[in-house]
Amino acid sequence: MRIIVGAAIIEDGRVLACERSDPPETAGRWEFPGGKVEPGEAEIDALVRECEEELGVRVRVGERVGGDVPMANGRSVLRVYTAVLLDGDRPQALEHAQLRWLAVDELGEVPWLPADAPIVAALPTFLT
Repeated sequence: MRIIVGAAIIEDGRVLACERSDPPETAGRWEFPGGKVEPGEAEIDALVRECEEELGVRVRVGERVGGDVPMANGRSVLRVYTAVLLDGDRPQALEHAQLRWLAVDELGEVPWLPADAPIVAALPTFLT
């Protein structure tokens, strides 16, 4: 089973949300940055690599948010971790249409991808 990792990057009580630009069936929906864990790669290492590739930032990975979220008809699973930016890095939308910092009362303002919805539901305890 393929593991997909995501980062709930938290700063000042807000979490970073990323709008997908492709593929067409998910464009305009929002997600947490991240991606596939490569063979032989640790989940945390994959998440650090994906944040560098997608956002141009370095992060310190923290605890898990929620449980495993089944994806792709059970062929993969999403695991999301909290993360914080290192050394004043500022995220850039290198692979996304746009980025937004959302406070707990703003989490419902964007259309999240279905796989991210259970993570969004678990986030308030991490943002207060």
